[in-house]
Amino acid sequence: MDMEVTAWTSLHSAINAQQDRRTLSRAGLRRVAAFARPHRRGLTLFLLLSVVTALLAVATPVLASRVVTAIVDGRDSSAVTRLAVLIALIAVAEAGLGMLTRRLSATLGEGLILDLRTAVFDHVQRMPVAFFTRTRTGALVSRLNNDVIGAQRAFSNTLSGVVANTVTLLLTLTVMLSISWQITLLALVLLPVFVLPARRMGARMAAMQREASALNAAMGTQMTERFSAPGATLVKLFGRPADESAEFAARAARVRDIGIRTAMAQSAFITALTLVSALALALVYGLGGFYALRGSLDAGSVVALALLLTRLYAPLTALAGARVEVMSAMVSFERVFEILDLKPLIAQKPDARRVPQGPVAVEFDRVSFGYPAADKVSLASLEEVATLDARGGTQVLHEVSFRAEPGQMIALVGSSGAGKSTIAQLLPRLYDADAGAVRLGGIDVRDLTADSIRETLGMVTQDGHLFHESVRSNLLLARPEASEEEIWEALRRSRLDGLVASLPDGLDTVVGERGYRLSGGERQRLTIARLLLARQRVVILDEATAHLDSTSEAAVQEALGEALAGRTAVVIAHRLSTVQAADLILVVEDGRIVERGTHTELLAAGGRYEELYRTQFAVSGGEAPVSGA
Repeated sequence: MDMEVTAWTSLHSAINAQQDRRTLSRAGLRRVAAFARPHRRGLTLFLLLSVVTALLAVATPVLASRVVTAIVDGRDSSAVTRLAVLIALIAVAEAGLGMLTRRLSATLGEGLILDLRTAVFDHVQRMPVAFFTRTRTGALVSRLNNDVIGAQRAFSNTLSGVVANTVTLLLTLTVMLSISWQITLLALVLLPVFVLPARRMGARMAAMQREASALNAAMGTQMTERFSAPGATLVKLFGRPADESAEFAARAARVRDIGIRTAMAQSAFITALTLVSALALALVYGLGGFYALRGSLDAGSVVALALLLTRLYAPLTALAGARVEVMSAMVSFERVFEILDLKPLIAQKPDARRVPQGPVAVEFDRVSFGYPAADKVSLASLEEVATLDARGGTQVLHEVSFRAEPGQMIALVGSSGAGKSTIAQLLPRLYDADAGAVRLGGIDVRDLTADSIRETLGMVTQDGHLFHESVRSNLLLARPEASEEEIWEALRRSRLDGLVASLPDGLDTVVGERGYRLSGGERQRLTIARLLLARQRVVILDEATAHLDSTSEAAVQEALGEALAGRTAVVIAHRLSTVQAADLILVVEDGRIVERGTHTELLAAGGRYEELYRTQFAVSGGEAPVSGA
């Protein structure tokens, strides 16, 4: 390893030292060891190979000194040849071991990445919806990418580096002291010339790196939000492309300036330390030559000391920053463990049952509920705030009770924010009730398996979310084993078969992010087709036609007629005209059911329902019928 590489190592360690000064925790180390345990055989072999490689690295300078001594002493050429061949064999062995070590390093590192990513991904999927409503997606994705890779470096780089550098340092010091303790001490005295400037420069460069990272994160957030279809539309509608461009350019320019300053600082530092390294070598040659001329040291030993000098500074500077390297990896581990330690609020019981076969009734029995506080479902680092919002737990539903018999349609109406969607979210266990019971088929949903709930209950929301995948993939999400004929039958029943057949790639046409290549009505009908394909016995419709024009609403209502036939249904609607045929209409206000009955009964009662009904007709310009009509 030459002196320039040694200087880079010193600077890198110093920069990391300024970025994190935490302490190691035994609990954290035990958890890391638990993840490493499945790879212990590979790790053992990896460490052994690292030790052997370090031994070979020190052997080469010693053999080189013997070659020089043999030449100076005028020995037989065969001795020089044997030493040269041995050096060549060591070089070949080092190359082979290097390839094998790299292979093991990659296998261990990628295996650990797989384990960590799978663990985090599976854990995140078990989190409640409240977790996703609060968390910034980019921050969560960063845990699965940057932090997982940072944790992996603990095994593929840091661990092997500590072992190899320790062995190299001990062997190098032993050999150098055996040759000349005076020159060895001189080399050690020069070590602060490497470390101290690196510490000072490291503080400056760490500050620049932190600023650059913050600016890059801000640019990443800006790009993520502005490059999505809704974000780009919003920017264009308000005529702010120039302002957005100027804001982005200002950040990018600052990153450019930091990059230039960092490059110049690095260049000045590396040049200075390389010069110091050359002067150190000159001192070794000068003092070693003086001793050689006096007869207290041979020429080969001088060469060995010069070669070993570089192998002394490199492990010393690396080990000086070893704790920092370990801490950097531990920080990544801790950020991953932070996700894994966040307990899901919704958990399946070990003895959970399946929803009974046959028609399914839906029942709410004195259900009360309040959304959980942020500290129960989220992390400040994922929300990118200093402290979590402590508010939460305030009840939004108060002793809600109703029952939908198999095949019945229950409609929930009321003002915005009254709690209608909250009621709907308790049925599929997106949240759990705080008091009372939500039952499917007469069994509390908390006693049912998650799979059987998903197989029994389907939901269509007002945004009709689709993945950036093909029509086929979005449909098969409901039932992966569905045949081609079943897919087309679901499309026909949702009045969408003609449109899909006319698309360039048919079922394999990609619908775009969130389905934005389709109209609002087409997206809704595709989600209804997905519902039909799933063949679920209970259907929840949450404002499924809220944002559609009259033509699209008519097409979607026709498709919904197919979806609701023969199923137990809970329908949330603002447009009262869409729920007049419901078997039971529940009027929800402030988290309570204030009225219940059929459309005719509620109009005759002259209460809140009639008020909503008349208001809608007045807004639409029509004339509401008289009470009891």
